[in-house]
Amino acid sequence: MAYKIGLVLDEERLKLIKGTELEKEIKDLFGGTLKMIEVEVTEEQAKILMQLFPRVRIDARGFVEETPVAFRKALYRSLINHRSKKDALEAILKDDKLLNEIKEMASKEDEYIPPP
Repeated sequence: MAYKIGLVLDEERLKLIKGTELEKEIKDLFGGTLKMIEVEVTEEQAKILMQLFPRVRIDARGFVEETPVAFRKALYRSLINHRSKKDALEAILKDDKLLNEIKEMASKEDEYIPPP
């Protein structure tokens, strides 16, 4: 089964996607008040995320939720760099150094949750 991670886009993040192929992938939430891009997650990738981050869960809609803010920020940056939703997630999961940095930042989120 395929899952998804929903990345909510603020105005600054939206500007970086405008004019690219990713712009076609943007979806409206709450009547267009918020914008989101969905990144597909394979079952294997979802299992890896659940092992890396104990709070990660899959909701009834098939969305991978409770991922750390640090992970979502890294996923967005990877999305901008790779311009491909599939490649963006795969690049993060293959980069052990980046994953260790994300885990370290995520551990600090228990003390203080930074803005997304």
